[in-house]
Amino acid sequence: MNGIHLYESKHTESYEVKIHHHDSVQILYAIEGQGSIWLDGQQHDFAQDNAAFIVPYSEHAVSSDSHLTLLVLAFDDPAGQDGLYERWKPYLYSRSEHLKLNSFQASEMRLLLRKLLFEQKQADPLSGWAMHNLLQDIYLLLVRAKQSRQVQDANGLRAERIRNYIDLHYYDSITSEELSGKLGISIRQMNKIFKKEYQMTPMQYLTEVRMALAKKLLAESDKDIVSICFEVGYESLPTFYRAFKMAMSMSPNKYRQQHQTTAE
Repeated sequence: MNGIHLYESKHTESYEVKIHHHDSVQILYAIEGQGSIWLDGQQHDFAQDNAAFIVPYSEHAVSSDSHLTLLVLAFDDPAGQDGLYERWKPYLYSRSEHLKLNSFQASEMRLLLRKLLFEQKQADPLSGWAMHNLLQDIYLLLVRAKQSRQVQDANGLRAERIRNYIDLHYYDSITSEELSGKLGISIRQMNKIFKKEYQMTPMQYLTEVRMALAKKLLAESDKDIVSICFEVGYESLPTFYRAFKMAMSMSPNKYRQQHQTTAE
């Protein structure tokens, strides 16, 4: 109806749809089960609440590991249309992509698809209008899901960069200002990004790295505590003692006595 068609595609275990393409856009949405999807030379796991946006003439294939039920939404390519879609062209999908929807996105997607199925069955004079509106909402949902993923991926890379920097420079005089400056973001934003990935702030992670090395040196070497303090990156012995006692609930001396005796 009006260039929009939504239908169910069921795949039994080990079933495979060979590589093919279409001249229309397709959105695949997994209702249940698990399998994989091949999009333009890349393999992706495909499970419940995953979606795939497939642009025209994009080669793709689907296989199932278990019973896999998909909803397939096919429609004309909006990028080739004028008028209403013109202002949206910068945001439209230019290549096929695989998306893992979060719980909120999946809930909204399921509701929109149910409404679309309802309007498709109605087939009255207003159904075509309703289906076009619902299609726009689905497209908008997937565009926002893509942007959300890109932000998450970018933040994940930022957090990884901070962690790698600390791992390689823990002995240096590192501050929050220095780390956030390297990323070009505020300290608050940096802490939020890092905490989401590693459940602690960068400075807490720095202390964790330093304490792990200090414990190893205390238990496995005869180095003076002042030398260990210097090696792990503390500028003064009192600062090291305070940090160690706060982390381990005992002094470096006591930790050494307990753990070197145990080791012997």
